[in-house]
Amino acid sequence: MTDPLVIVAAVNGGMQRSRDGAFVPVTPEEIAEDARLCREAGASIVHVHARDADGRNTGDPAVYADIIRRIRERTDILIQTTNGIGVRRDPATGELVWPTDEERLALVHLDPSPDLYGIAAGTTDFWHPEGGYPTETAYVNSPEYLKETIRAVYAKPSTLEYEIVDVHAIGRLARFADEGVFDRHAPYIWLLYGTGISDAPNEPEYLSFLRSLGESRFPNAVWGVLGAGRENFRWATLGIAMGCTTARLGFEDGLYLPDGRIAERNHHLVEELVRIAAIFGRRPAEPQEARRIMGLDRASGAT
Repeated sequence: MTDPLVIVAAVNGGMQRSRDGAFVPVTPEEIAEDARLCREAGASIVHVHARDADGRNTGDPAVYADIIRRIRERTDILIQTTNGIGVRRDPATGELVWPTDEERLALVHLDPSPDLYGIAAGTTDFWHPEGGYPTETAYVNSPEYLKETIRAVYAKPSTLEYEIVDVHAIGRLARFADEGVFDRHAPYIWLLYGTGISDAPNEPEYLSFLRSLGESRFPNAVWGVLGAGRENFRWATLGIAMGCTTARLGFEDGLYLPDGRIAERNHHLVEELVRIAAIFGRRPAEPQEARRIMGLDRASGAT
């Protein structure tokens, strides 16, 4: 019997645009259709960013609500909304401007609620040219913002994907656990180790180190991988070979198929990941199976 792999399709991101033959969904209807196609291809979670009428990222709760409703009308895939929203450009200066904590916290209280949430676990020198961020800038995640988000999400009850590209983020989360913000032994803690963003190393040794460090601090956590840019399939394959719980890919992170060609749609990436996973005895988890694996069926208020 093969072991389940929770596949996360991050279909659009905050800045990614259709290019080079790849279609990036931006309207609620387009996002919902991509979610359906990714579910049919083997994904059990879809990760989404909202866009406004001009295709720019937005934190408008009404747009997120529209996306969630449309997806649920089409498919049973689990929905994960971002808590990062995405960067904007100041119309006067052209400088990158990140959303405020207040704007981001509003996404923790969407109605209807998504199934899962995601957040960067540390402040990062953010650089991701393949995702539409060619200029490095500081992406600040304050401790107050993180703690409030953690408490709110775990009380729902849901889970929070901690995006980790720098080692210090693991130590920061461990310190929060020491302070009583959450239970470090909880089985629904979700650590996502990334590369291709912020000059994070892409060597296997780095992933092995992150995994070992995370397991030592959070012994019952599930863990996953995110490879951005041209590292998407290499990093995902490394994670699968090492027994990861989740593997994320999609046009938010990179447009490339394993052979370096540009994919036309998100679900083509999912199809390739399913094929690779099968080589290692892994099969795509069904959404209801993913709910159990990610700890979404626990009692309300459990932290």
